[in-house]
Amino acid sequence: MAHFAEIDGSNKVTRVIVVGNADTADASGNEKEYIGAAFCERLFGGTWKQTSYNSNFRVRYAGVGYEWHDDLNSSGNPSGAFVAPKPYASWVLDKSKAEYVAPTPPGAAPTLTDAQTKAGNTYTWSETNYNSDPTTAWVLV
Repeated sequence: MAHFAEIDGSNKVTRVIVVGNADTADASGNEKEYIGAAFCERLFGGTWKQTSYNSNFRVRYAGVGYEWHDDLNSSGNPSGAFVAPKPYASWVLDKSKAEYVAPTPPGAAPTLTDAQTKAGNTYTWSETNYNSDPTTAWVLV
């Protein structure tokens, strides 16, 4: 089975479907993305990109609301990447990871101490704090 994501005009994933192997294979039985994409287009219209359930290509499995970036993962086969939705307005796209990360400052969340880990604490992002003082964006909860 192969998985295909429909991409709208804003490069957002609108749905992900499963396509049978016979509908993605050439005459020799080799899976080809363009054959599966054409099959999806005939059935539903739109633009389709193959996605890997096991994240073997295109960085990660696509989900509804994800973004399609054909300019990322250029060394991948096939190229392009699916990026999870931007979690906060201030976060920026790290093109090397194909994911949104906290801006600098403050950067990544602080490392939890052993005591904090044992207590079940985590850090969460506060966009309100970030907007007033970026150094206070990560909040221990």
